[in-house]
Amino acid sequence: MTPMAGQLAGQVALVTGGGRGIGRGIAEAFAAEGAAVAVMARTTAQLEETVAHIERAGGRALAVAGDVTVREDVERAVAETTRELGPITVLVNNAGITGPYAPIWAADPDEWWLTQEVHVRGVYLCTRAVLPSMMARGSGRIITVASRAAEQARPHVSAYGIAKTAQVRFTETLAAEVGPYGIHAFVLHPGFVDTQFADEPLRRADAQQWVPEFVARVRELKRNPAIGTPMSAVTRLCVFLASGKGDALSGRYLTVDDDVAELARHAERIREEDLYTLRLRRLAEA
Repeated sequence: MTPMAGQLAGQVALVTGGGRGIGRGIAEAFAAEGAAVAVMARTTAQLEETVAHIERAGGRALAVAGDVTVREDVERAVAETTRELGPITVLVNNAGITGPYAPIWAADPDEWWLTQEVHVRGVYLCTRAVLPSMMARGSGRIITVASRAAEQARPHVSAYGIAKTAQVRFTETLAAEVGPYGIHAFVLHPGFVDTQFADEPLRRADAQQWVPEFVARVRELKRNPAIGTPMSAVTRLCVFLASGKGDALSGRYLTVDDDVAELARHAERIREEDLYTLRLRRLAEA
């Protein structure tokens, strides 16, 4: 098969949570821009659907079933992708779960911690697994899909918010460590996209009890998807970052609403003023 031409021609991407939703959208967009794409998730059938769609469009794709919280699964996924498609040049940390929706004292401790396992341990393990090859080549890009929950102390969603905040700080630290090796890292808020992931609160009794206003917002999204974020906006942002056009923004927390091309032109000011990240504001600075 002749590789597709595009902004990502010659690149190899691994997208976690690539069987559905935003992960599938990113994988398909990368393939359309010429990248060979491996998708990783726990549900084989969904991965195979993503791969089939990419291949029908003329792209190259690989399904790798596995759990991002299991080190052996992650290392196997990276090895298999490298063997079948080539060295990974772009990692997209997208795998995620929701819940629990409850105050801290009422949340199930095991479910609360599982959210940290997926969003923090999973991102760490996947990033750690791709770094040796990227460092040896002197290039690579790592994109982590976070959430605006990282910015806000939302009652009754502590597990998710804390995990997403951790992803933002992880990315900033990662960028500082791997920048000298020619590797760039980004973390982003994808907006409110109409996906199966977004539907989850509708199926949970705890969400309906503790965050009814959010459940109502999800119901409105299902009735009128136009109020949400288009998938195309998320995929454009990820393609831009994967292409290298946003490298000057490495370490920064971006949102789907940002004009990232314009931000890249102001990268020096962003660094000098320490913008687009999470910081403590003291009284004298307020």
